[in-house]
Amino acid sequence: MRGKQYHQPLKLTAPWEKDAGFGRKLKTYRNHTKIIAQPGIVMKVLRRKRIVLFMAYFLLLVLTMLNLANYKWTKEPQQCNHQMRSTTYQSRSDIRFLYRPSLAKKRQLIYVLTTWRSGSSFFGELFNQNPDVFFLYEPMWHIWQKLYPGDAVSLQGAARDMLSSLYRCDLSVFQLYNSPGGKNFTSLGLFGATLNKVVCSYPLCSAYRKEVVGMVDDKVCKKCPPQSLRLLEEECLKYSTIVIKGVRILDVNVLAPLMEDPSLDLKVIHLVRDPRAVANSRIKSRHGLIRENLQVVRSRDPKLRRIPFVDPGHKANKKDGADYHSIGAMEVICDRTSRTLRTALNPPSWLKGKYMAVRYEDLVENPVKTLRNIYRFANLTTNHDIESFALNMTSGSSSSSKPFIVSSRNATQAASAWRTVLSIQQIKQVEDYCHHAMSVLGYERVRTAGEAKDLSKSLLTYSKL
Repeated sequence: MRGKQYHQPLKLTAPWEKDAGFGRKLKTYRNHTKIIAQPGIVMKVLRRKRIVLFMAYFLLLVLTMLNLANYKWTKEPQQCNHQMRSTTYQSRSDIRFLYRPSLAKKRQLIYVLTTWRSGSSFFGELFNQNPDVFFLYEPMWHIWQKLYPGDAVSLQGAARDMLSSLYRCDLSVFQLYNSPGGKNFTSLGLFGATLNKVVCSYPLCSAYRKEVVGMVDDKVCKKCPPQSLRLLEEECLKYSTIVIKGVRILDVNVLAPLMEDPSLDLKVIHLVRDPRAVANSRIKSRHGLIRENLQVVRSRDPKLRRIPFVDPGHKANKKDGADYHSIGAMEVICDRTSRTLRTALNPPSWLKGKYMAVRYEDLVENPVKTLRNIYRFANLTTNHDIESFALNMTSGSSSSSKPFIVSSRNATQAASAWRTVLSIQQIKQVEDYCHHAMSVLGYERVRTAGEAKDLSKSLLTYSKL
């Protein structure tokens, strides 16, 4: 028994397990014992938690009420105050437009409603020369060229939509009428751009200064660097007045949606001229108006009965055929003019105070007085330079030379040239198409060829507008 030894198995514990086991449990046990022994501490902690939860709940309730109030305000229709109306609605698909600053002042928008060969190129220069005006010349020309040979009436909606974009300085609309695969439009790609004071002046070009009154030489402007439409749009936004002159809106009623738009302040200046003088000028310029004449004549009502174009027994020739389209287009032009005049005589709310008719004959007879009336209607201020420009352009010694070119000429003589050029049959044809418009505007009809050629007798009376 002496040599027999009993060995108990050794239990080895890692050093890091000693404290992790018994020691940690003991510490926890002691802490719990301490807290239970002091119930006041437990109540204090609970009270603090209750206060924090109450404050968080109150803050959440306040934020919820504010969000509901804001949601209700944005959903309810708002009254259009002056500030909201002065912000111009922009209808661009280009995201760049979202970051453009809104205009603090609503711009004055003017559309010069007229027709071909009514003295509209000279009339447009009265605005092109004004340093406060952003002027566009015949922008709807691009539509007619692209959609040829569509008839004139069917293109009215497209022309109105283009105006809606242009009056908001959205010139990207021109890209819709670009040739497939063609280069992007530039400032020099717009119709009439090389005669435009904005395009040919600083900052787009250094050839001219906008504040200096004087005609632009297209040969000089053609040397200007072509600028992107983006830069031209930025220039447009700087102007408080935008004027667009066009011959492709045939009836003021087409513009009703734009004139009713509260985001636009659009006025119409209706430039009219004796239809017989218009017809004579159209015949003289027939080679330059071939496409336009065809597009207008295509809009004629085929069911209407018309008087013969030439005298019975008269032998027709090529000239008569060319004149047929020039004078035949007057039927559509005068019909649409009559619609405009009927609306102007009994104006609806969207036209009241926003329409002005100007006779070309009054303009050339008294250019300064007429110019002042026009500028007053457009909320513009005239000056000596622009008045002198109007006077000089209508009192030149020469007669009308090349069509579509604005130059100093004896405008009074040009206004009555039709009386010695047109045949009595041509005069009767135009009067038959345009008798209503002539009656409203104060243009007397003639009975004989001798009466037409008697320049001592005025055929101009008071307008009913």
